[in-house]
Amino acid sequence: MTTPTRQQERTWTIREVAHEFGVTHRTVRHYEDLGLISPERRGTTRVYHRRDRTRLNLILRGKRLGFPLEEIRTIIDLYDRPRGKASQLEYVLDQIDERRADLEQRRRDIEDALFELGEFERRCREDLSRLG
Repeated sequence: MTTPTRQQERTWTIREVAHEFGVTHRTVRHYEDLGLISPERRGTTRVYHRRDRTRLNLILRGKRLGFPLEEIRTIIDLYDRPRGKASQLEYVLDQIDERRADLEQRRRDIEDALFELGEFERRCREDLSRLG
């Protein structure tokens, strides 16, 4: 059994990739412009390989988790380095700790704001009932 060469493996168009990941063509091109993905070029046509799709998936997951693009780039680039997976995981774990702390602080801030808003609403309703 032979393994497929780069020419034989499954490829995708920008339309297919954008549709699959629920993003616009412009978004895909933006990540390409930033060097986060690098599809093959055949003339003016972009040809996306499995590696591009994997990288795009990681980019979008990182964005959903609130990581800035430069952090996402670092994480993805670490994967391609010789020590790849271990260094990537160590770095990602550090980033997760930082992100979790940030989100937990935001949650506390939101809970405090909701409490204060509730108290303000209660006082306003009491004042309104006294006026009526």
